[in-house]
Amino acid sequence: VPAAWQRPYLNIFKHFRVEEWKRSAKEGDVAALTDTRLKGTVYRIRGSNPASSYLQLPRAGTQSLGLTGRYLYLLFRPLPRKHFLVHLDVTTEDNQVVRISFSNLFKEFKSTATWLQFPFICGAANEGTARRGATGAAPADVRWTCLVLDLPSILVLHLSRRYSHLRGVKLCSNLLVKNLCTSDLLFEPGVTFSEARLGELSGCGVSPMPRELAFPVPKGEKWHDLYDYIRFPPEGSKLPHDCIQKSLPSPVAGGSAQVLEETGRPLTQPVTLSRAVCDRLSLVHHKTSPKAVSAPW
Repeated sequence: VPAAWQRPYLNIFKHFRVEEWKRSAKEGDVAALTDTRLKGTVYRIRGSNPASSYLQLPRAGTQSLGLTGRYLYLLFRPLPRKHFLVHLDVTTEDNQVVRISFSNLFKEFKSTATWLQFPFICGAANEGTARRGATGAAPADVRWTCLVLDLPSILVLHLSRRYSHLRGVKLCSNLLVKNLCTSDLLFEPGVTFSEARLGELSGCGVSPMPRELAFPVPKGEKWHDLYDYIRFPPEGSKLPHDCIQKSLPSPVAGGSAQVLEETGRPLTQPVTLSRAVCDRLSLVHHKTSPKAVSAPW
């Protein structure tokens, strides 16, 4: 259970004051830039090879972030026509440090007792021209992405270990990063706070992305037309659990395979229903409320 200071979410860059470089470290070509589209500061990490430049939290490898939130949110964009690499060091309940790495350099999933390496397949704005299912350099029109990693499920699925906390993060070239966040809540991008309240009324649990972590959406535009959203492990038992990529097509709402703890209790919380389902439920609620409606069974 996360400490009170980590609830309901922790904005990692803000909390650890990344821009001061006292509790974080940088190596090589790492620069803070103002992104006019995202209306804020982003960090650009680039280099001749993925390991040559990086942003690291905490500053010293002997320290630990100690972040216990179940989900890690990474808001990033791979640099076009480049390869990138991300390392996450997590600690298990039996005090074993496991490194979780993902990169579009990796051709296949590899696993040892202390290291999981996941290929990352970059999506493109024009999915028709993207090489589906192929790793490699990011396409020219690669999008900003909200990547949501369910850290306990990753450890249970691939190593049968129980998650304790996030120890460290190393963001290597070549990518742009807007923010990092941990939380026990599953946030739904593109959902407004008013829509979330409608969802609650209709029994559809939806948590909107906190404003300070959200990608901006111009008036008249839709979030999913502008950005990519990836949950890993993915929803739906038929989707691969050894490669990180955008789900094509989107999984059926509620069709998530639950991972069981050793106790037999489900490890995953109820899956957030798809936007279309929530819209329908909200519409039904609007039309039927406040009249009582008898159940069809």
